[in-house]
Amino acid sequence: MFKLFTTGFWEAVARLILRNKIFILIAIILATVFFSMQWKHMRFTYTEANLLPDEHEVNLTYDEFLKIFGEEGNLIVLGVKDSSLFSVELFNAWNNLAQSFKDFEEIETVLSIKDLQKLVKNTEKEQFELEPFVKDSITSVAQIEELQKELFNKYPFYDNFLFNAKTKTIRTALYLKKDIVNTSVRKDFIINDLQEKIQRFEEETGLDVRVSGMPYIRTLNSQNIVDEIGLFIGAALFITSLIFFLFFRSFRATFISLIVVCVGVMWTFGIIGLLNYEITVLTALIPPLIIVIGIPNCIFLINKYQHEVKSHGNKVKSLQRVITKIGNATLMTNVTTASGFGTFILTESQLLKEFGIVASLSILAIFILCLLIIPIIYTFLPYPKDRHLEHLNKRWIGGFVDWMERMVKHKKITIYVTALVLIIVSMIGMNQIRISGSLIEDMPKNKQFFKDIRFFEKEFNGIMPLEIMVNTKRPKGVMKLSTLKRINELEELIVETPELSKPISVVSLVKYSKQAYYNGNPKYYQLPTSQENSFILSYAKNSNSNVDLLKNFVDSTGQYARITTFMKDIGTDKMERIEENLQNKIDKVFPKERYDVTMTGKALVFQKGTKYLVRNLIISLSLAIFLISLFMAYLFRSFRMIIVSLIPNLLPLLVTAGLMGYLGVPIKPSTILVFSIAFGISVDDTIHFLAKYRQELQANHWKIRKSVYAALRETGVSMFYTSIVLFFGFSVFTISSFGGTVALGALVSITLLFAMLSNLLLLPSLLLSLERNIANKEVLRKPTIDIIPSEDDDDNDDK
Repeated sequence: MFKLFTTGFWEAVARLILRNKIFILIAIILATVFFSMQWKHMRFTYTEANLLPDEHEVNLTYDEFLKIFGEEGNLIVLGVKDSSLFSVELFNAWNNLAQSFKDFEEIETVLSIKDLQKLVKNTEKEQFELEPFVKDSITSVAQIEELQKELFNKYPFYDNFLFNAKTKTIRTALYLKKDIVNTSVRKDFIINDLQEKIQRFEEETGLDVRVSGMPYIRTLNSQNIVDEIGLFIGAALFITSLIFFLFFRSFRATFISLIVVCVGVMWTFGIIGLLNYEITVLTALIPPLIIVIGIPNCIFLINKYQHEVKSHGNKVKSLQRVITKIGNATLMTNVTTASGFGTFILTESQLLKEFGIVASLSILAIFILCLLIIPIIYTFLPYPKDRHLEHLNKRWIGGFVDWMERMVKHKKITIYVTALVLIIVSMIGMNQIRISGSLIEDMPKNKQFFKDIRFFEKEFNGIMPLEIMVNTKRPKGVMKLSTLKRINELEELIVETPELSKPISVVSLVKYSKQAYYNGNPKYYQLPTSQENSFILSYAKNSNSNVDLLKNFVDSTGQYARITTFMKDIGTDKMERIEENLQNKIDKVFPKERYDVTMTGKALVFQKGTKYLVRNLIISLSLAIFLISLFMAYLFRSFRMIIVSLIPNLLPLLVTAGLMGYLGVPIKPSTILVFSIAFGISVDDTIHFLAKYRQELQANHWKIRKSVYAALRETGVSMFYTSIVLFFGFSVFTISSFGGTVALGALVSITLLFAMLSNLLLLPSLLLSLERNIANKEVLRKPTIDIIPSEDDDDNDDK
């Protein structure tokens, strides 16, 4: 009954499509116009990818920090390491450059050498007064030398923030207004104003200005993502259409396929806009993915059409058979592929959910477009010429199929031993996989902004903020000497940690206040004693509100203190060790009944998010396997067939995981997608093979060996075609400047190549070896759905 229903259903679909072709084409054009109108709602992301659920404890801690202290990632730094800077002309030019940024409304505060203030004790008023180091423009080299001597030797308060006393590197800090940090205004300022101004300064002075800071890095990184979308789409169209043409030798067929996938890409962008999603590093991959996945659909449909035309020459009958025979098969394979992506919807990460939703909908959309556009366009076109059908008789393809058949016939033991060795070697490699929680690891290494990150890491120990928030649980508790001493003790551990920069906090100001009280003597740069505390802090009060650098490190109530340090780009293991050391110190120094101390910051949130994704990887992959297993059970109604069909598809995943371990490719947000994507696509070959195998069993009166070899010969060519397209299609991502995208493309390509060989060699070998147990009449006689209608059904086409 299911069989009749399925066959009848697809016959009805074929009649509907071919009889209403004008209406359907108009509907597709209108839908494409509608989706094109949604492009205006697309937004490019201006924030880091948040890999954690909104209600996750780490996110809640970070949100609380932002609520108290505001946006933390608003610092842009400019740096110069050049001895010629300390000339009168260039030093004044550098200071003028910094001062010129104060005219921009996007800038909240500028701190440069010229803005540095001395705390000077006014004994009469019992307060500190601020006195600039540089009152006017520098007029002589002697002034510069005196300034260097004073700054580099006497004022540790500013060391490692606006200068490095050892290497003489000078830095200027620009603080963006916090309300624009996560908006397009930030991008416009950095791309149009900041970069242009710095470039002009470099041309005029000959100095090499380094620029960094999280807003700057995020902006240029996002711009890179935008730039690469067009590159990927163009490259994917070129490589897949080239391979398609080499297979079919037909400009007509190639052009039709390009029309289909281009419309699919337009729909994908429309879906992103319609759902009001941001274009992130993940969703940017979907348009080229649709091209790569859509071309195999075109291959199946056009290849079947050409086979049918060559067989009997009836164009209408050929197009009916394309829809009735291939429509069901492509639907099933696209559903399994969409399921691989769709499992991400069930995770709690918003980033992965959006990726899964857009990818799944786009895959189903490209299937519908292929099924509608290709048959309809061919109704208007003349018969294919003989030269367009020559590829159906290529001898080298026949040689490849003969080789596979020989291997399955005579080398089953070799196939099994090879599979076993691959499993063992891969499992050893899997144990070497590391997890990366680095914010910058995937960024393009050849870009100047990445080189600048390394520069500031070397000179100032990092640019990624790590924040520690101290809640004293009582108003004005921060300024208690006991609290300051505890913060200072924690800061001593931070200073001893080579991966962290010198911390900035209210403790630095209090130490500076004591130094100022003792007339600027640097040996007094330390916390006051209990006797000194009361009168030194009373001096400091008047100047505290005027020191822009530290005004945000104590909240208005005096209950919360903030310690800011910057991290180098380090591995997850090191980051976890540092976090553990800091936490141990916090637990030791700050009694829990009196203090609540939390660590947060973008670097830490990203690292926690990556670990969360690893757990979700296991869940999403398990869900993909479970869903596709249910699908196979629904198709073939046999638990034993599920096991046999999963083995050839899990083996490539093991091999890929092993390669990641051996090659040092870490688990990170980009590479984490490999397994679910590859599994969802590779299982398509299994469905095609088993469906054809079941059909051959019926045609050959349940002669198993004959049926296996017939199925192998029939599906081997189409599997080879589609696998080659997928291999080179995903290889397009290796031209990316993002390390993670390169790894994603290479790993999926390799996995799909292994999957093809596994499905063409291991799967038929298993069917032959286990024929008595699973590949028999009882198991495969009555499938729930006929994926490939049998030849007996062809008579219905003529009615």
